[in-house]
Amino acid sequence: MSQIAENLDSIKQRIAAAAERSGRRADEVKLVAVSKTYPPEVIRDAVNCGQRAFGENRVQDALPKIDALPSDLEWHLIGHLQTNKIRKVIGHFALFHGVDNSGLAVQMNRIAGEFGVTASILLEVNISGEESKFGFNPATLASSLDDLLPLPHLRIEGLMTMAPFFENPDSARPIFEGLRQLRDALSVRSGHPLHELSMGMSGDFEQGIAEGATIVRIGSAIFGSRS
Repeated sequence: MSQIAENLDSIKQRIAAAAERSGRRADEVKLVAVSKTYPPEVIRDAVNCGQRAFGENRVQDALPKIDALPSDLEWHLIGHLQTNKIRKVIGHFALFHGVDNSGLAVQMNRIAGEFGVTASILLEVNISGEESKFGFNPATLASSLDDLLPLPHLRIEGLMTMAPFFENPDSARPIFEGLRQLRDALSVRSGHPLHELSMGMSGDFEQGIAEGATIVRIGSAIFGSRS
């Protein structure tokens, strides 16, 4: 068994255990293997182990990998998307995690309409309030959502956030709890179900699952440390 196979098996067991502890099923949590910086031959090892969903954050690196690897894989764009890259990515990704402002969403809707497709997105929320992070302000997201929900070529599936790095990963739980509570309140207010919560990475995915994550984004714990 390869190291990636061993790592994937370990991560899936930890996901299942974290889900069980919170009264959930393992299949309620999607594992997105964050393959950014890793070449296609490394990703293929994970594919051969049954992993189907992969996350990339740089458009120029992702598109050649999508072309080089099996066509039935599910690709997620997890990084900040610049408006001048929208045309390159529409139609290539199953889910865009980092839609962090209304202007970007409006442009995505317009271009998706030109392509005759609907783009599935998550709204990135800066729950922690860090100036270095992208994302909607949680205090004003409700009004932004009112403007974005009617856009015909966007499907708003849920919310995403990133917690700061903490020595103790349990310190991330209030961040994840805040996103879940915000999602619940927005769903009730808008009448639009926001099913997905993308929160939790290699160091804190179990805490994300405990607070309701439906998607976890895990890279180094699967593929090893990045150079």
